[in-house]
Amino acid sequence: MTDKKDLSASSPASRRAMVDTFLDQTKRVPAVSDTMARLVFVLDATMSRQPTWDLACRVQSEMFDVTAAIGGLAVQLVYFRGFNECRASNWLVQPHALSDLMIRIDCRGGQTQIGRALRHVAAESRRFPVRVMVYVGDAMEEGVDDLCACAGELGLLGVKAFMFQEGRDQTAAAAFQEIARLTSGAYARFDVSAPNALRDLLEAAAAYAAGGVEGITQLADRSQAARGLLTSMKGRSR
Repeated sequence: MTDKKDLSASSPASRRAMVDTFLDQTKRVPAVSDTMARLVFVLDATMSRQPTWDLACRVQSEMFDVTAAIGGLAVQLVYFRGFNECRASNWLVQPHALSDLMIRIDCRGGQTQIGRALRHVAAESRRFPVRVMVYVGDAMEEGVDDLCACAGELGLLGVKAFMFQEGRDQTAAAAFQEIARLTSGAYARFDVSAPNALRDLLEAAAAYAAGGVEGITQLADRSQAARGLLTSMKGRSR
């Protein structure tokens, strides 16, 4: 596996130097077991997203914690921002490695690149068994038919998309719900002013990544978010 992946068509090296340095260091983290659950964590890092990025950085460790007892979790971070910049990290198995990377990234203006991220997840799932993609964003500025084609491919590959939307943009909501439907995944809204909501959603997605329906069902006994995602997935199970 390469130490880093740049999915951008072009981007100045000076804008990525600090992140590159960290990504080069990730080759020293523990190797990912072939049997470990894998989750791709996709974040919109365009300018409006900074408060949510900071929130996700604070609560991301919950994804690792909730799966520790059932074999652990490997997470790959994918983010897009600015002009045509879309990047993916190495697979990370320690919460601090993901948070250390995220605090080095700032949000920048630009349009969404959801399609590029979905195509990357499809490519990764052909290399490794990826059960879940978590997407966190508030907007959609692409052709919805193209996104649906990408989502359909993910569905065929067995990757479920958990689409978490901040805010109430109706265009984004319709697109996110359709991506979730096409992958037999789940859709939910959250409010950045309620940090526990995103934390609970990430916990539930991680529980599904590690333990499937049984994993998220066990969590649902104490998590309203998990119960909501199970309801959203009802009738879509593969």
